[in-house]
Amino acid sequence: MNISKSVLLLKSIKSNSIIDVHNRINVSLPACCLCFCNQNNKAFSQSRKLSSGYHFSHKPNHRIFLQPNFFPEQTLKTSFSGIRQHNFPPDGSCFNRKDAYRKQKRNLSVTPKEILDASPKSLQPYLRLIRFDKPIGTWLLYWPCTWSIGLAAAPGHFPDLWLLTLFGAGAFFMRGAGCIVNDMWDRDFDRKVERTKLRPLASGELTYFQGLCCLGGMLSVSLGILLQLNWYSVVLGAASMVLVITYPLAKRVTFWPQAMLGVTLNWGVLIAWSAIQGSIQTPVVSLYFASVLYTMIYDSIYSHQDKYDDMLIGVKSTALKFGDKTKHWLSGFATIMIGGLTLTGVALDQTWPYYTGVSITAAHLAYQLYTVDLDNADDCAAKFRSNTGLGFVMFVSIVIGTLMKTQKNEIDQLDNEE
Repeated sequence: MNISKSVLLLKSIKSNSIIDVHNRINVSLPACCLCFCNQNNKAFSQSRKLSSGYHFSHKPNHRIFLQPNFFPEQTLKTSFSGIRQHNFPPDGSCFNRKDAYRKQKRNLSVTPKEILDASPKSLQPYLRLIRFDKPIGTWLLYWPCTWSIGLAAAPGHFPDLWLLTLFGAGAFFMRGAGCIVNDMWDRDFDRKVERTKLRPLASGELTYFQGLCCLGGMLSVSLGILLQLNWYSVVLGAASMVLVITYPLAKRVTFWPQAMLGVTLNWGVLIAWSAIQGSIQTPVVSLYFASVLYTMIYDSIYSHQDKYDDMLIGVKSTALKFGDKTKHWLSGFATIMIGGLTLTGVALDQTWPYYTGVSITAAHLAYQLYTVDLDNADDCAAKFRSNTGLGFVMFVSIVIGTLMKTQKNEIDQLDNEE
């Protein structure tokens, strides 16, 4: 049997292990090895490309192969000469066809990745198109909106739960719409970048028309959510569509696409404020500006993952613009961002929990910029993902700070009477 860029999972009776064979090598099946079944119990008589990106090839004897993600508990143990050896449950129960499948179904978690894997095969390309399995983008869109809702709340009150729900749903659908627009513009570029070449539109798994239909559905739901707000906010939200449609083009004409992304991604800050206050006011302008800088910081770090591919295909980014001085530029952005958050707090007469949150944000950004290895794609991705927790910390600080504003106002009133 010849396996070219393939993965074959085998059970060794003697060593009680699973081996998967990578790269171009010839494999013979001795008596001590058994082929297994996939979860659908169908034989692979010819090559088949799976959604995981692996390519299985097996011709003779109608043997059946097992998908690599069938055993999520596998862990890397050793590696030598292109052969990796993995642990498997010692009782051997995972090798029984039906029992293994039932066990996998019982162990399914509710993480986005597991939900995607358990969904129908025909639906999975659409879920990957909207990055359902990568919710970090939705959170980074949502958290600044929650900051605005919390800061616009009346002193001594919690933020409006209905608005938080609406903007959470809006963040999900608009982020999905933005991903589709981005992939429709960039599908030719994505084919040339290692990290993006398997995206549904770039790989041809979905057609342009199918992507357009999905985009229409996401925007329709987003419009329904937007119509729940006042008309000032509706008009403001509709105006953002110009940004959503055009921001993927920025990387073609300027080295500052991260700035364009920040302006687009944080538009919800303005909408959230106007949904409560009825219009855009001075405090939210400084909050919006700080949020734009925040996006430029984490997305500039993120863009360092693709900087070599970007140079080859002619795409621009702040990673290429700043080069070796990236940390200096981002440190300046972080300083101005913290100043913007502080100015917002002063304008709204915020209390000490808010400024505690601002201090934690400053410390996190300082640590992130000091420790990030901009030449290590994995480290850049890890630093990028860490901003989800930071958004939550800032939101909690805003909520507590707003709740304490009543107590502070009462103390100030007593001081004035004295």
